[in-house]
Amino acid sequence: MGSDRECAVSDTDATVLEPKWWGSHVREMRWQAELARLLADPVWRGVGLPRGNGEPVLLIPGFLAGDQSLSVMATWLRRLGHAPRRAGISFNVQCADTAVHRLERVLHHIHLSTGRKVAIVGHSRGGHFAKALASRCPQQVSQVISMGAGLDEPFDISEPTRLAVEGARRMVHRRDPERAAKGCFTHTCLCRYQQDYRAPFPESIPLTSLYSKGDGVVRWRACVVPYARCVEVPGSHVGLAFNRHAYREIASTLAPA
Repeated sequence: MGSDRECAVSDTDATVLEPKWWGSHVREMRWQAELARLLADPVWRGVGLPRGNGEPVLLIPGFLAGDQSLSVMATWLRRLGHAPRRAGISFNVQCADTAVHRLERVLHHIHLSTGRKVAIVGHSRGGHFAKALASRCPQQVSQVISMGAGLDEPFDISEPTRLAVEGARRMVHRRDPERAAKGCFTHTCLCRYQQDYRAPFPESIPLTSLYSKGDGVVRWRACVVPYARCVEVPGSHVGLAFNRHAYREIASTLAPA
């Protein structure tokens, strides 16, 4: 595995959609080993890492996951002196517009109750939501850290993942004809979320995109965009939630100025 490094973005880094990409889902089982390595690493104890000053950090889980998937990160952030907050998502499969509308209320409550801007860390689909939230509520967001998320192309994913998305799309369309008419879970979705996701990212908000070339779920090139600070770490897609290299980068990024 290589070491952490920031990427240099050029025209050749642009994502090219291919008909099918099967990814590497068997290798995604590495997340268990990545969690074990994290717990044995000094980074887990916060050794040599900058401390937080109580800044609220909203954690948004990925597709098919819930808040529990980021509970290890929440424990670690709290140890470093940050104030992690849950997104209130138990199973991330609902319509993106509905989810981000609810997250907007969560963000607003955190901002009002603390009197501070909120940092957002989003894993996979949670990174899509974080980007849209920052575009919608720039005055309430201090910075965004995206982990393994396609920031311009949300569907540049493996074929098995695409089939899971298709299943979620069918479920949402069957339950909500209005969402079906708007094209929820498609490239042509007409909802406000899609507008926010596609909007130019606010220049006033720092955006960090963590990605791995070993990602077996999302094509890593989709995570590399010119308007973000892109940082490569070794590991799996699922394991980004437990990746000791990602944690070190997150600690440095969230460190008070």
